[in-house]
Amino acid sequence: MNRPKRHRARSKSRAGFTLIELVVVVAIVGILAAIAYPSYVKSITRTQRRAGEACLSNYATYMERLYTTTLRYDKDASGNNFNSAALQALNMDCASAQNTGKNYSYVFESVTQSTYMLKAAPIDAQQTRDAECGTLKLDQTGQRYVTGTGTVSDCW
Repeated sequence: MNRPKRHRARSKSRAGFTLIELVVVVAIVGILAAIAYPSYVKSITRTQRRAGEACLSNYATYMERLYTTTLRYDKDASGNNFNSAALQALNMDCASAQNTGKNYSYVFESVTQSTYMLKAAPIDAQQTRDAECGTLKLDQTGQRYVTGTGTVSDCW
């Protein structure tokens, strides 16, 4: 008894993937990416905000050291006005392009002899991704503020 040749052809194993298998794999990868990417972006935004907060705190520490030297916030030890331009001239490491502090612009909202309000305004992609918190602010008492729709406890 000879078996027909068609049975022998079926017994050979197939090599490769079918189109259906490839479509299923691509669909699974797409679903996983759709779930994971927004979470990744949210995590990056939070990390960059934390770096901005830390840098704002570094500036506040500098202001307190200035106050212990001059007994005022608005003038440096030489008697020159201390304003946003002077703040930028400090060139703190945290605000450099090599660090994540580069996602914020650090300026004074106001500065007087006995008070100051530092502001970290988001720039570039951070501005659009972090609308919930918006601009971070810190005054001489350590009081924290946000301009976005989120609460201070959520954003700081």
